[in-house]
Amino acid sequence: MIQKTTKILLGACLLAGAALPLQADETCASPYMTRITGQEDFVYVWTLGAEGVGDEQDKLVTVAVNPSAPDYGKVVASLSVGGRNEAHHSDFTDDRRFLWAGGLDTGKIFIFDVASNPAKPTLHHTIEDFTARSGGVVGPHSFYALPGRMLITGLSNNKDHGGRTALVEYTNAGEYIATYWMPTDADLQGAIKSGRYADGYNYDVRAVPRKNLMLTSSFTGWSNYMMDFGKMLTDAEAMKRFGNTVVQWDLASRQPKKVLDVPGAPLEIRCAWGEDHNYCFTTTALTSKIWLIHQDQQGAWQAQAVADIGDPSAVPLPVDISISSDDQTLWVNTFMDGKTRRFDISDPFHPRETFARKIGEQVNMVSSSWDGKRLYFTSSLLANWDKKGAANEQFFKAYRWDGTALTEAFSIDFTREKLGRAHQMRFGAYALYGQ
Repeated sequence: MIQKTTKILLGACLLAGAALPLQADETCASPYMTRITGQEDFVYVWTLGAEGVGDEQDKLVTVAVNPSAPDYGKVVASLSVGGRNEAHHSDFTDDRRFLWAGGLDTGKIFIFDVASNPAKPTLHHTIEDFTARSGGVVGPHSFYALPGRMLITGLSNNKDHGGRTALVEYTNAGEYIATYWMPTDADLQGAIKSGRYADGYNYDVRAVPRKNLMLTSSFTGWSNYMMDFGKMLTDAEAMKRFGNTVVQWDLASRQPKKVLDVPGAPLEIRCAWGEDHNYCFTTTALTSKIWLIHQDQQGAWQAQAVADIGDPSAVPLPVDISISSDDQTLWVNTFMDGKTRRFDISDPFHPRETFARKIGEQVNMVSSSWDGKRLYFTSSLLANWDKKGAANEQFFKAYRWDGTALTEAFSIDFTREKLGRAHQMRFGAYALYGQ
């Protein structure tokens, strides 16, 4: 009965997506999500607690980013959640009333009420049994809104703390629905293995509802992402434990259809918004390449490396990416050299780097406004992977983009403000809630 009901709900999700216009504010957001149709008022920064910094706890930090506000460029709220959980990614439910945020180490999921008072979110609920309820999934990473549902990627498992993992689905109310394990050589679950790999790893998830398409990428397990970065780089066995796949799924049924080879740890997935643009991008952390996941003339989905990012031999370590709403620009951050790069993707098969700027000694996340005029950056990758000493800059920075240059609007030093390690960002606005 549960399985039948779930299938009905999944079909309803797909039908709902077919009827919805593409809506989002940050250009990486779910198309099912309610959109900010103007200037964002706040950026919510999911922040790692750092030893010896403030209260040392993970926290949701709210920054005022509307230039017309009297507190523009200032921290207006900070909500600590208790302890350090390896705070990492977050995202809203489809109605945008709640922000879900996860901890890669403890597996806790914190659900914040951002609708009651967008300037001062409150902690609504904490899910503490994610691993138990999901059947052993560790490291809740990406949170992706579906109609009435939250889809969560896991990075690891509680058996060997390796990369074998799954997708996990919840209701917006925080009730567990189902676990969908990634296909492996031992259990392809009906998927086609198109190349060398079927590793069972996971990282990010994105959907194109009009094509009934869902894509997942791959990274590494708990034993690697909780290890000191320098130590891991010299550990030959650890360096073998990275994902090399993107998986094509049937969005409605959550059935894996095809395993694509994308060697080198493909991270964030960003899909084109145009109704006739049947492609998505990802970048590989270890090989510094842009990959295009595209539908060919026969209707099959394929993966193709289309550009280098910087000098791959120097391992600049591509991390976050952001696609523009007009599908003309892909921003790519590289952690090791602290740069952001703009690629012209008007021809998705031949991206061209047209601009680069150093943001800091290290840079991780980038979020772009829907109109492309504002870019926000944060610094932290993982607690044990961030740089050491003076290079361990921790910041939130806002820039204006005029089509040719980035101009810094303001910067907040998260260490000096005793906040911690600034990681991922999401936008908020009063107008979403009639305020």
